Amino acid sequence: MENLHTIDALPLEGVRVLELGNFIAAPFAARIFADFGAEVIKIEKPELGDEVRDWRTPRGTTSMIFRTLARNKKSVELDLRDERGRAAILELAKSTDVVIENFRPGTLERWGIGPEELTAVNPDIVIVRISGYGQTGPYRDRAGFGSAAESFAGLRYITGEPDRPAGRSAAPIGDSVAGLYGVIGALMLMIKRQRLKAAGVPSEPGHQDNVADVALYESVFSILESIVPDYDAYGVVRQRQGAVLPGVVPAGAYPTADDLEVVIGGNSNSVFQRLMTAIGRADLANDETLRSTEARGAREQELNSAIREWTSTHDLDAALEILSEAGVPAAPVYDAKSLAEDEHYLARDMIQPMSVVVEDEPEIVRFPGIVPKIASHDGKIRWVGPELGADTDQVLRDVAGYSPEQIAEMSKDTVKQ
Repeated sequence: MENLHTIDALPLEGVRVLELGNFIAAPFAARIFADFGAEVIKIEKPELGDEVRDWRTPRGTTSMIFRTLARNKKSVELDLRDERGRAAILELAKSTDVVIENFRPGTLERWGIGPEELTAVNPDIVIVRISGYGQTGPYRDRAGFGSAAESFAGLRYITGEPDRPAGRSAAPIGDSVAGLYGVIGALMLMIKRQRLKAAGVPSEPGHQDNVADVALYESVFSILESIVPDYDAYGVVRQRQGAVLPGVVPAGAYPTADDLEVVIGGNSNSVFQRLMTAIGRADLANDETLRSTEARGAREQELNSAIREWTSTHDLDAALEILSEAGVPAAPVYDAKSLAEDEHYLARDMIQPMSVVVEDEPEIVRFPGIVPKIASHDGKIRWVGPELGADTDQVLRDVAGYSPEQIAEMSKDTVKQ
């Protein structure tokens, strides 16, 4: 990892990341590195590339989810089942800070590019391994996608309406949360590496403290707060409850007069009083028996009915204005069109128009912005996910040190220019 030269440099400038990822979790983690200045080299299968390239593509051949996940990255085609492709990985690893992968446990070892081989060529390298069930344990060899992880972790069981089968979010929550933990793990190990170096402690090849083991199910389980402690302490098995959280009252989505919905969170003592006052129910605001979450939970139906009666007589915008002035957390239930046009999203650069080829000609497509906001970053996307293999020659030449002849030889059947 190179040193930063100015205070305005991006925080991950000079960091090189090798992404051996497919689908969502590992690419999501690597995207965060790319967003903040790291050089991310995405390795893709020759001719096919990452499988999300053709997900949800009513037009064209490259999906917008790929353009989003692979933004600010370089695309290199290498066949990891070919010894020359694996040899190229080890060459790239010599000058790489972080490797992020999400193959099934044991795959990299079978290919001869696992942690032992990677740390042999670069003892300082940090390796993030994302898998369904982790690198150890009786289920380590099971195939694991985000959907299975969300189910195994308990999220699906508590999601949806109580009289219907388990529901799911229409977005890859499990994969994305695992990706975030992957980034946290990598950064922690990088900080530790720097501190050990500063203390004069040399890196040791093969040392397992170079590895962050991220299981999809554990990532999801970790965000379900007290679901198991509640079972042990109170004998409560949390059930599906639709749009509300157990014991969090009043809170939920309420209909408005213009056939839209407003989500209101009024479950703290002070906010509850402000909410009841705002909707004209001073009697409930001043009711001493409603000063605890338990008491409000016992009268959930009454309280929600009072709120619903009020929201049903107000258009969404009017309801939001009244609730905002009262200091009550509330928000509209937005669809994609609403997100793309909201003034607050636009003011914070969270909707960014980019020129991208959807079919034959470039078009303007709006993409989600970069999180978090920091002073040294203008928050701009540099480029969207690249065409397959767009950077193969440059990376093999400038990073792996391959000659034009070596690149041409590999290009015959292991990479595609």
